[in-house]
Amino acid sequence: MQSSPFLRIGTRGSMLALYQARLVQRLLSEAHGVPPESIEIRTITTSGDRLTDVPLSEVGGKGLFSREIEAALAAGEVDLGVHSSKDMATTLPDGMVMPVFLEREDIRDAFLSLTVKSLDELPQGARFGSSSLRRASQMLRARPDLQIVPFRGNIDTRLRKLAEGVADATQLAVAGLNRLGRQSEITAYFDPELFLPAPAQGAIGIEIMANDARTVELVAPLNHAATNITVTAERGLLRELDGSCRTAIGARSRIDGGTLHLKGEILSPDGAISIDASHSGLLASANDIGHELGRILRDKAGSDFLKLFPA
Repeated sequence: MQSSPFLRIGTRGSMLALYQARLVQRLLSEAHGVPPESIEIRTITTSGDRLTDVPLSEVGGKGLFSREIEAALAAGEVDLGVHSSKDMATTLPDGMVMPVFLEREDIRDAFLSLTVKSLDELPQGARFGSSSLRRASQMLRARPDLQIVPFRGNIDTRLRKLAEGVADATQLAVAGLNRLGRQSEITAYFDPELFLPAPAQGAIGIEIMANDARTVELVAPLNHAATNITVTAERGLLRELDGSCRTAIGARSRIDGGTLHLKGEILSPDGAISIDASHSGLLASANDIGHELGRILRDKAGSDFLKLFPA
């Protein structure tokens, strides 16, 4: 009779998502001295995977990449979900937590083009492919002349669209390209101080049921403390601003000794208005630092600023 899996991982089916799930599988295997094959990887198709022709902001935002995995968690069909943390909704469903984050990869965005070597070299009126409101707003702030064209899909899909001439350039997370061994596709790197990444970018998160004591204990050794602190602060900022795919928000955090420094920005959809601020505090106050920075940004922006974003 076949024995039950040691643990069951729920994941999306893209190459990047499967890479992340297999990484978690390997780390769990090493942490607990069990064969990797005893940890099952279950592929789950999410709404975000099915709806590839429209911007996420028009069909429900970031939760589209996790909803079905969370349903499987709630039903007891999987024990943990593995996610790209930047794609997670700001508030998790009742009874679910994300207590563990793997060590963070490169947080930067990459510039990719087959015709020019940098953003500055793009000709006037060039087509820039992105379906991220943050990236589009940052691009238009730097280059108001650019034409933003929709550009959703996994890494291979976006690179294919670039080769087909759908856009003259695009922007992708360096972390995903690194994880898939596609660094050679990168034309240039964006300065993360000038082009703030998405909150939690580059961090793999593990989502579980809060009352599942066994899984809580088994995943705990995978947690990277510094990553957990910075992601907690950045997601706190998102929650305070009610951040979603309908809001252009960038965040950048760093740890200096016992102090956490967090910088955030919000931008109008056309990039014409950008507001930034910073806040610092003790590492143990990461969530509070994020929320306080969100309040600071909202006060600087004024009550009418967020009305600029799509409803």
